Amino acid sequence: MDERVLQAMLPYFTQHFGNPSSINHHYGWEAEAAVKKARETLAEAIHATPEEIVFTSGATEADNLALKGVAEAYFSKGRHIITLATEHNAVLDPCEYLESLGFEVTYLPVQGDGLVDLAELEQAIRPDTILVSVMAANNEIGVLQPLVEIGAVCREHEVLFHTDAAQAIGKIPLDVEAMKIDLMSLTAHKVYGPKGVGALYVRRRQPRVRLSPQLHGGGQERGMRSGTLYTPQIVGFAKAVELGLEEQETQSKRLLGWRDRLYSQLSQIEGVHLNGHPTHRLPGNLNISVENVDGSALLLGLQPVMAISSGAACSSVTTAPSHVLMALGHSESLAYASIRFGLGRFTTEEEIDTVAKHAIATIQALRSAQAMSYR
Repeated sequence: MDERVLQAMLPYFTQHFGNPSSINHHYGWEAEAAVKKARETLAEAIHATPEEIVFTSGATEADNLALKGVAEAYFSKGRHIITLATEHNAVLDPCEYLESLGFEVTYLPVQGDGLVDLAELEQAIRPDTILVSVMAANNEIGVLQPLVEIGAVCREHEVLFHTDAAQAIGKIPLDVEAMKIDLMSLTAHKVYGPKGVGALYVRRRQPRVRLSPQLHGGGQERGMRSGTLYTPQIVGFAKAVELGLEEQETQSKRLLGWRDRLYSQLSQIEGVHLNGHPTHRLPGNLNISVENVDGSALLLGLQPVMAISSGAACSSVTTAPSHVLMALGHSESLAYASIRFGLGRFTTEEEIDTVAKHAIATIQALRSAQAMSYR
């Protein structure tokens, strides 16, 4: 978490400790004012209105509220949903759950570069399709989907468009009006804010999106998400997004240069492949696959120097290969032998070169050991 975010949050743990729903005394008024300001900050960041921001515990809850909420509210219109095979499990698992209730889900494949085929998406839309869910930026390979074009297709066919923008907020420009997005999931911790807080943008007009709440109780968040609002987290979320927008251009240029520098060194090794589109991707994401290397040995060899993974952090406890990389057409062995590098605000130039040097040495050592074992 960014230190500036922490400093913004601290007064709301002790000094301004009120409940924003308690509007009969000044403690509640202070908290309510802070939440209102945060709501305005988030809305401005994505070109929405403050009333369209629904606070949640993170993007996973926001995704669940979007998918299940739309499914329940629109089931009389249709029971067909479209998503991508490369989506985060916070979208795929709710889709699987909805299938158990009688909904039909089309899981579109992606092209070799990770991008959706727009013609295939449009062909998949049916009269009973109620929702299309496509993430803005993939959490594993960093690929940026064409949100403007997807939004135009959905609006033309009068189908709601949801995007999981957890990885995108504060890193790339987002505009729910220009992109014709009806629902957008956000989270704070991907933009140097606190863990445990997120939001769902829910369009209020043209069209007005109806949602069935998944949490019932005190009726907070216009009845869409009951529960006492966590004021310090919400304040931190807004501060993190504010900083992300202020530094978006300079950070993007810096990370893009360092990402390319890292890849230029790693790509000198034979059998190293870039996963995902070379340019339509997050500036701080680099995902590669390495031929002729045992995946588990590769990760083990890299861990002493860097915090590294081969797939999503949320699924790192599983032993299955990444479903995202498998969707790109990789074999299981190549998917296992993949590394996701995440570059960020606090990454240094020295770290880039250290990581490259250690990764190259590890790959070469593993290949040499493997060659020796075959003799």
